[in-house]
Amino acid sequence: MVRVLITGGHGQLGRALVRTAPAHTEVIALGAAECDVTDPFTVRAVLARVEPTLVIHCAAWTDVDGCERHPERAWRVNALGTQHIAAACAAAEAALVALSTNYVFDGEQDEPYHEFARPHPLSVYGASKLAAEEVVRALCPRHYIVRTAMLYDAHGRNFVTTVLRLAREQPRLRMVADQYGSPTFVDDLAKAIWQLVAQPAYGTYHLVNAGRASWYEWAVAVLETLGLGVPVEPIPASQFRRAARPPRNGVLTSLAAPALGIVLPDWRDALTRCLAPLRSA
Repeated sequence: MVRVLITGGHGQLGRALVRTAPAHTEVIALGAAECDVTDPFTVRAVLARVEPTLVIHCAAWTDVDGCERHPERAWRVNALGTQHIAAACAAAEAALVALSTNYVFDGEQDEPYHEFARPHPLSVYGASKLAAEEVVRALCPRHYIVRTAMLYDAHGRNFVTTVLRLAREQPRLRMVADQYGSPTFVDDLAKAIWQLVAQPAYGTYHLVNAGRASWYEWAVAVLETLGLGVPVEPIPASQFRRAARPPRNGVLTSLAAPALGIVLPDWRDALTRCLAPLRSA
């Protein structure tokens, strides 16, 4: 029996990890109220009580624009919180999966970013997550750093559910067409993480659904998948003001994961599977 502790366990990825966990895996998924990662004493006490073999660290502040407006909170949760987790894992001899993001890159190159591309974040969120990667590498030798992007499922708060809400409220949508990324279904990401941790191949991995999409293309695909005839107007990012500057090209690719036999499906296939229950409802 493998015992796995998930921080941020009540978020969309935490829930997906619970429902896709392999047999003979005991999963303890804790939210912020049960494991405040900004408190080192709480973190150490939780690990001492749970005695996990593996910690999957999903807890983070992922409101990119909120991080830009409140940088101290971003650094405290994303960087310092990860430092507490990494130090506690090292002391407890537990392996660590630390979730990171495509926002560690500036998006200025035209080709997708692989694991060995040089990071250069443009936002507080990206900088705080890059700092989190650095403390994991420094403090916890048995680690997997997993960069991902544009996570969604059919429920909760994410881009897909926002598009569906806006389609009910507005006769026409406007979506950015000149910023790209890798839409990733949390169930596919969760299954890939479980595949990854089944082998002690520690290091940095990009785990995203294959392919690329702009926010405009992604919104159109959501509506078409559900047969909703709401028109979508493509707009440049310059017309959509945000506190943070996202990477123009946020597309990730992987050199490391396919070498282990881990390949995620195309993002359109993933979207179809995610939305299938809504089509039949």
